[in-house]
Amino acid sequence: MNQKLLKTLQALALLCCLSFVILPARKIKIYLIGDSTIANKEIKAYPETGWGMPFVYFFDSSVTVDNRAKNGRSTRTFLSENRWAPVADSLNEGDYVFIQFGHNDESKEKTDRYTAPEDYKANLIRFITETREKKAIPVLITPVGRRYFDSAGNIKETHIIYSALVKEVGLCTNTPVIDLDAKSRILYQGLGKDNSKLLFNWLEPGEHPNFPLGKQDNTHFSELGARKIAELVLSSIKELHLDLENRIVKRP
Repeated sequence: MNQKLLKTLQALALLCCLSFVILPARKIKIYLIGDSTIANKEIKAYPETGWGMPFVYFFDSSVTVDNRAKNGRSTRTFLSENRWAPVADSLNEGDYVFIQFGHNDESKEKTDRYTAPEDYKANLIRFITETREKKAIPVLITPVGRRYFDSAGNIKETHIIYSALVKEVGLCTNTPVIDLDAKSRILYQGLGKDNSKLLFNWLEPGEHPNFPLGKQDNTHFSELGARKIAELVLSSIKELHLDLENRIVKRP
């Protein structure tokens, strides 16, 4: 075999070997923006837990979850307090922005945070547009349901207008939507009026030192509730077939 042919065969063999090398996935970030139902909590608030807290453990080492959600924020105040600009400035191609607002936007009695429907839509579109300008991927999430049952034991829909607005914006901008409002209500209904309390920050007097007088909270989650809601978000990522699903931790 002549030297030229030998070198050609060696080069082909090397190319074949390289074709089977699996390159590590490029590192990306998932930014979570929203309100107290997602946010990281201070120790003094425990056992209240935002669903963004357990969410960080669902992905492999190529993903960093950056939770920028903050208690009491609406789309309007998230913008006016300059909480969005640092996220937009930090985005890189392939990153994700999960956007879940509504609880505070719809609170007409709280004028410091209330956002009219048309402004709410405009703010969501701004988040989407500025995310895409950085070649990152926006994902809309309807506001997670509150725990309110009627006298017949049926869970009530508490975000009728603002959840519909999220879906409307998703449709007109071709943005994936996770309907967490509907999914969470199905979860609560399945557990029933009494057992669903376990998902929320419901405490008897003396049960936890942070709330010596007890607590009856139908909006904010317990550690169990936060994990269950985070699992609903995770299942939706798979249902939507986002590329992100390839980075979910694979259990043996």
